Amino acid sequence: MQNIIDKDRCVLVFSGGQDSSTLLFWAKKKFKEVIALSFNYGQKHDLELQCAKDICKKYDVEHHILDMGLLSQLAPNALTRTDIKVDKEAPEGGLPNTFVDGRNMIFLTFASIFAKQRNINHVITGVSQSDFSGYPDCRDIFIKSISTTLSLAMDYQFVIDTPLMWLDKAETWKMADDLGVLDIIKNETLTCYNGIIGNGCGECPACKLRKNGYVEFKRKFK
Repeated sequence: MQNIIDKDRCVLVFSGGQDSSTLLFWAKKKFKEVIALSFNYGQKHDLELQCAKDICKKYDVEHHILDMGLLSQLAPNALTRTDIKVDKEAPEGGLPNTFVDGRNMIFLTFASIFAKQRNINHVITGVSQSDFSGYPDCRDIFIKSISTTLSLAMDYQFVIDTPLMWLDKAETWKMADDLGVLDIIKNETLTCYNGIIGNGCGECPACKLRKNGYVEFKRKFK
């Protein structure tokens, strides 16, 4: 007989960046317990794992790091290889070289396996189709597809929550402000591809997206 699903708990795919950290505090208000799950896939800026660990410790969230080192062997890219520089823009008609083939598919698969062992069916991820940097595995159609596939594969009704799916970066900053954690997100998270906490390097695509979103947030909502 299948165990009763605990809908008061959730598993959050957590990088320690702006989006997933905003969702950490969103989830803490929505669920009785949040379990954060990070992945070590050989990323150059592995400081993000320490950042994720520090945030979870500081704000009393259970945290686990799973070893996904094989991913960097299968899909070498600018986030995992020191000899590949991050492109400032994606090539015309192509994907940015910071795209890691299969990353979100693998992360959501392992997060769902992890969740099922604890009778949890809510898995939260910070993907956004509005500000998705050209990554195909951040689209709503992919999330709907993987949710169906995982539920069928494990005969278990998963819910993949994507609260940021239709929000741009300015609206994500507003969510942090509404949650009362704007300063935490601004100063304690790591989004930068070059591994610099807070405002980052200011030059990589992730930093520019984050900064432009903050400027727009201040203009529209403050």
